[in-house]
Amino acid sequence: MTELGEELKLSQYWPVRKPRPYAQKLGVTEPLITGLRVIDVFFPLSKGGTAAIPGGFGTGKTMTQHSVAKWCDADLIIYIGCGERGNEMTEVLTEFPEIIDPRTGRSLMERTILIANTSNMPVAAREVSLYSGITLAEYYRDMGLAVAIMADSTSRWAEALRELSGRMEEMPAEEGFPAYLPTRLAEFYERAGRVISLDNKEGSVSVIGAVSPPGGDFSEPVTQHTKRFIRCFWALDRDLANARHYPAIGWIDSYSEYADEVKDWWERQNPEWVSIRQKALDLLKTEQRLQQIVRLIGPDALPDPERLVLIVSDMIKNGFLQQNSYDKIDSYCAAEKQIMILSLIMKFYERTLALIKAGAPLGQISALKCREEIVRVKSVVPNDQLDQIRELDSRMENEIGDLERTYRKVEL
Repeated sequence: MTELGEELKLSQYWPVRKPRPYAQKLGVTEPLITGLRVIDVFFPLSKGGTAAIPGGFGTGKTMTQHSVAKWCDADLIIYIGCGERGNEMTEVLTEFPEIIDPRTGRSLMERTILIANTSNMPVAAREVSLYSGITLAEYYRDMGLAVAIMADSTSRWAEALRELSGRMEEMPAEEGFPAYLPTRLAEFYERAGRVISLDNKEGSVSVIGAVSPPGGDFSEPVTQHTKRFIRCFWALDRDLANARHYPAIGWIDSYSEYADEVKDWWERQNPEWVSIRQKALDLLKTEQRLQQIVRLIGPDALPDPERLVLIVSDMIKNGFLQQNSYDKIDSYCAAEKQIMILSLIMKFYERTLALIKAGAPLGQISALKCREEIVRVKSVVPNDQLDQIRELDSRMENEIGDLERTYRKVEL
C-alpha cells in the first residue's frame, strides 16, 4: 500500500490503443547509432524518431532490422514479428541469446522483448500486436529508457486490418484497405518521440517499421501512407540485393529529415560532417547519371575527371556503404570510424581531381597503392585502433604528393 492508500501490484493494465500520458514532448537532437554506415551518416535516425524500411521479398528488410536491433545504442529493444514467417522469429530466438551486448558484456536477449505473432496465428491478434509493442515501449520510456521498436511488418498488420474490416462488412477503399488505414498508421507512428515523463524522467521511443509492398511497388497504399507519417525512409533496392550488397539501402530513393536535428551531435565527431556527407551524396548522384552514358557509349568516351567520379563512387560503395554482417570488425562500425572513412575517401577524390587538372593520367591515379588500402579499412582497422586510419591518411598524402611533384617538374 502507498501513503495514499493505493494498492500496488506486480502487474499493471493499460488499454493498448490508448497512448500513455507524459508531461512534455521534447525535440530530437541525438542520433540512434546503429553501426550501419549508410544509415548513421547518410540517412540518420534520431532517438525518438520514426523510420520505414520498404522493400520487396528478399531485399533484406528483416536482415537490416535484425542488425539494427543487435547493435543500436537503445536501452531496450522491442521486436514485433507481425504476420511474418515462423522461422524468422526462430532465428531471433536462437541468435540473440548468443550475441554479447557490447555495452553490458552480457547476452543481448536481456534487453530485448519479442512479440511473436506469426502468419499462422489469429488475424485479430496480428492486428493488435503493433499496439501491444508500442504500449510496452511507452511503459519503459516512462522509466527513463531509450526504447527502439522493430515492427516486422506493418504491411502484414495492414492486411490483417483489411481482413477484419471485410468481415465487419465495412466499405473498402483503395486496394480493399479500409478508409481509416491512414488514421491507424498515424496513430501508431505518432506515439514515437522523446518525452519528459510524469515523474520527470527523460525517455524516448524510436519506431522502425518494415513495409512489404507487393512486387516492390512503392506506390501501393501502405507505403504511400507510411511516407506521410515518418521522417526517415530507407528504400531497399532490388539490384543491390541481387548483387549481394548489404545493406541494400538505395542512396537515390532514401532520405532522412533528421539530418539537421542531429547535425550538432555529428559535428562534435567531425566539424565537417555536413559538407562531407553532402559531397558524397552529390558524387553518387552524379555517378548514376554518368552510368547511363557509360551503358550507351562505354567509359572510355568520358573525360578523366568524370571517369574519376566513377572510380571514387565505387570506393564509396565498396569501402563505405557495403558492410559484412559476418565480419567481426565490419559488422559494427563506431560513429567516429564511420566519418573518418568517408572523410578519407572524399579527401582522396579532391586531391586526385587536382592532380588530373594538373595533367596526371588517370591510369597512374587508379594504380595508387593507397586506393585499395582505403577500400579495405572498414574490415582491417578495429573500432578502437583508429590511429591506423590517420597513418593511412599520411601515406596517402605522401603517395599523392610524390605524383604531384613529378607533374610539377614536367610543367616546369
